[in-house]
Amino acid sequence: MPGVREIVLLTLGWEDLPKSVSVQGAPAHERLREPVPGILLRCDGGWLLLDTGFNTALMRDAALRRRFYGDPVHRAILPGPGEPLEEALAFAGIELSDVHAVGLSHLHLDHAGGLRHFTGVPVHCQRRELEYGLSRHPEPEQHAIFRVDFDDPKHDWRLADGDVEIAPGVTAVLTAGHTPGHQSFVVDLDESVGGGGFVFAFDAADLTENIEREVSIGGRVGATPEECVEQVARLASIAARRGYPLVPGHDPVVWPALTAQLADRFGRTGAR
Repeated sequence: MPGVREIVLLTLGWEDLPKSVSVQGAPAHERLREPVPGILLRCDGGWLLLDTGFNTALMRDAALRRRFYGDPVHRAILPGPGEPLEEALAFAGIELSDVHAVGLSHLHLDHAGGLRHFTGVPVHCQRRELEYGLSRHPEPEQHAIFRVDFDDPKHDWRLADGDVEIAPGVTAVLTAGHTPGHQSFVVDLDESVGGGGFVFAFDAADLTENIEREVSIGGRVGATPEECVEQVARLASIAARRGYPLVPGHDPVVWPALTAQLADRFGRTGAR
C-alpha cells in the first residue's frame, strides 16, 4: 500500500502556560512556552493537514479576545501579524487551496481554531469529540472547546468511531482522555522516500516527560490520570512494534528539532 511521501511540521504559535497543564502534579510555579503544532502530509490525492492552530479572528478583535482568550494564566502567542496557517504554508510553497483534507486530533482552541479556512473539504474527527463539542454547553467551553471554531454547516465531517485509516499511510488512533474523542496519528512513509514513519501523540502526551516517566497530562475531560497513561502506553506499544519514534504534541525541545530534521529529509519547511 502507498504511504505518505512528505511531512512538513508547522509551528502555528505558542502557549505560555503552567506546566501542570501538561504534566500531572507539576509544581504550580513552573511554566512552559509550548509550540502549537500542525502537520502537513503529502498523500495520494494531495496534502492532508493535521490540526489548524488558533482562531485568529477571536484573538485580534478586542472584545472577542476578552471573551475567548482572556485567561491571564494561559496566554496564546501568535508568530506574527499575519495568518499563521497562510504564512507557514506559503513559506513551504503550499497554498491553502492545496489542502484536500483535514484531520483534527481534538477540538481545543489551539487545534481546531483554524478550521474556518477549510469549509468544503473533508474533516476527519472522532464522533464522540464532535458530539461533546456540540452539546452540554457551557461545559465544553469551560474546557477550552469553543463551538464558534467548528460549528459551521459547510464543514464536511468524516466521523470515526475508533481507529481508522483516513488516508493511505495515515491512521487515526482513538486516545480519549485529554478530551472525550481525542485521536493521535500513525504515519507510515512510502518506500519511495525511504519508508519508516512516526507516531504523533498530539495531546495524549504533551511532553517527552509524559512518555518517559509514564505520567499523565494534567488537562483531562472525564478521564483519570491512569486512563491517560494507558493511552500513552498503547501509543508507545504501536511505536515500538513499528520501530517509529513516538512524538509528543507540545514539547518545546522535540518539536523544533524534529521540524529541522524533516526539513533536511524532505527539503521543505514551514518554519521561518
